[in-house]
Amino acid sequence: MFRILLVDDELLVRNDLRYLLDYSRHGFEICGEAHDGEMALSMIKSSPPDIAILDVNMPGMSGVELNRTIKEHYPSVQTIMLSSYDDYDYVRDCLKVGSIDYLLKHRLDGEMLLSLLQKAVRVQREAVAGAGVMADGPAVVEEPPAFREEAIRQGITAIIRGKGAEADELQAGGGRHGLYPEAALYTAATLQIVPFLLLTEANTDVQTNRLVRQAVDLMQQSLGDIRERTATYVENGRIAVVFSCRDRSEHAAASEAARSMSKLSHSLEMYLNLKSIYAVGHACGSLAKLGESYAAAERALDASSGLKTGSGKRHAALTIEEQKQLLIAIERLDGVAAQRLIGSVFEPLQGLPLHSHTVQGIVRELLQIGDKALKKGSPSPAGASEMERLPLRSELSRLSTVAELMAWLQLYYDSLLALLKERLAAGVYSRHVSQAIAFILDRYTTHVTLELAAGFIGLNASYLSRIFKEETKSTFSEYVNRVRVDAAQKLLESGQYSMKQISDLVGFSTHNYFFKVFKEATGMTPQAYWNRYGAGKGASEKR
Repeated sequence: MFRILLVDDELLVRNDLRYLLDYSRHGFEICGEAHDGEMALSMIKSSPPDIAILDVNMPGMSGVELNRTIKEHYPSVQTIMLSSYDDYDYVRDCLKVGSIDYLLKHRLDGEMLLSLLQKAVRVQREAVAGAGVMADGPAVVEEPPAFREEAIRQGITAIIRGKGAEADELQAGGGRHGLYPEAALYTAATLQIVPFLLLTEANTDVQTNRLVRQAVDLMQQSLGDIRERTATYVENGRIAVVFSCRDRSEHAAASEAARSMSKLSHSLEMYLNLKSIYAVGHACGSLAKLGESYAAAERALDASSGLKTGSGKRHAALTIEEQKQLLIAIERLDGVAAQRLIGSVFEPLQGLPLHSHTVQGIVRELLQIGDKALKKGSPSPAGASEMERLPLRSELSRLSTVAELMAWLQLYYDSLLALLKERLAAGVYSRHVSQAIAFILDRYTTHVTLELAAGFIGLNASYLSRIFKEETKSTFSEYVNRVRVDAAQKLLESGQYSMKQISDLVGFSTHNYFFKVFKEATGMTPQAYWNRYGAGKGASEKR
């Protein structure tokens, strides 16, 4: 058995690698796992493996440093690097030092991993055999490896990010392997998955990488030969596409690119349920100028997605006041207030593109507040039955405008508050009493009576009054007033409303009755409560 050491600071990546292959069937075994370079060196020192799979980017000692140390002190250990698209320069350094090859995290699959492990075994046997005879027979001299898809993508990503020196290296390597044959013009395009940040918010890196891999692979399958057209991931749900054209007509090159991008966007929506937008840059005569073409495509993308220079501006987060108002609405189970708040938050966002960080940052925070409210007061996270009643997050991928996003969030909060009302009403009470409490929570801001509740539930009013008092230890009217006083306290603490407004908002028929009930329940008048706990507190402390 050939022994393999896994080195990566992400447990999920190590788990993925561990179960990617039936190692023993192919003559391998995982002899250990390390989460950083120091731990890996200690394990190698005590029992050197045959092969080490190293993450390029780790805290502390990086995979580059670790690889160099292994090659200096344990040359018999063959190394395979794990990288992301952003690690291209580091990977190249590792390959120069002597690593066998590299794997991209978002493209992990058993077939590729097995191929590299077998390659590592061959290299190790050749090293042991020395000058040309392997232990199992004649030495096999490998042909130079084919120009791999990952290498093309790494190079293209580097070029569009402004690393012009990579163009010469890519062109030189591509010439030997038929990359972009007889190309007269190149065109870069960009495609944005909308809304990528929201779809991947709760994902692990491995899950996000898988989504990216699926999108890029699907696009490449539609594009055809990677040596003529190339799809490569950039960042934050943005994918670059490079087209080569043998025709010297810039118009023909741009038209063909636009037609292809339309098909790619359609394929993503049809097969992966991913909404996307795209834009095409200008044609250019060399790979070195692709960065300019791609930058033009990105500018066109933002312009075409509805960005208006006169739109109201705001930060990609709720203000403290907006957070406070939303929390009050949730605590009061006030759907109208929640709807109004969401509407005001989205008003200045209407001119922004759906994929902008401002829009997605706001939505992410609204969802996080809702998720916390759903879990609050519950001994465990909300069960599947509850979650199924909320709008599915996957529906976000089908939205096209900020207005649709606002409507989805308003539906989400309507469903959330309905769940919270049911949860609060249920408690330890019987079905009929729970229904009565739910009726109160839903309508306490208006006229609520025992008779109305009984008629709604379908019970005799006297019977409902008796069982309600037995189970809650309060009369129906006492319970209604308690709910109203609780809501009034939250509004007083917010400092946003006058006494008269609060009395009306929580459903009291008269201002005087509000004062009387509030004092009986809390031991102080609404004004005294405001002075102690509300906005009056700050004023009194300054005096």
